[in-house]
Amino acid sequence: MDQIAGRFSRVEPRATARACLLGPLSRVGRKNCWQPAEQAGPPRPGPMQRMLRHTRWEADAVRDDIRAYTVEHLGTDGGVLTVDETGFVKKDHASAGAQHQYTGTAGRVENSQVGVFLAYATGRERALADRRLHVPEQSWCADPERRDAAGIPDEVRSATKPRPAREMTAAHVLLRSASMLHTPG
Repeated sequence: MDQIAGRFSRVEPRATARACLLGPLSRVGRKNCWQPAEQAGPPRPGPMQRMLRHTRWEADAVRDDIRAYTVEHLGTDGGVLTVDETGFVKKDHASAGAQHQYTGTAGRVENSQVGVFLAYATGRERALADRRLHVPEQSWCADPERRDAAGIPDEVRSATKPRPAREMTAAHVLLRSASMLHTPG
């Protein structure tokens, strides 16, 4: 948390960000906002959802801070990048990027979001390094009102899943190369 605390200008979002970080590391089975919120103390997930949706913070800058921390602590010897997509079944149609599409999570076509994820692994451990939400062209990108209601920025464009995988991999390799160039000794 010390790596990213400065990315949050007020103490309340900083405390909520800490709870958001600890939630996925916890032993709770499901990892939506409810279970980590209950474990962190609030009886409802409202503070976490508000922080993720409305608090001004740079998600990509936080990602970069955590990724640099990960590489620093896991090392680079034998480090590999792994790309995978994961579907999240949704009951509503307002969740960003949700539409009826095939998801391996369910093993069939379901209303779902699909994310493309990059993991970094060494012989010591593995960690999430980056993420991209798949935003379908017809049902989302072509509908400005729907995009706006879900908080999808105008600059986000639809892409086949291999493209974000290539972009994330290239960004990680460049970041890792730059950090290795500036490492003393």
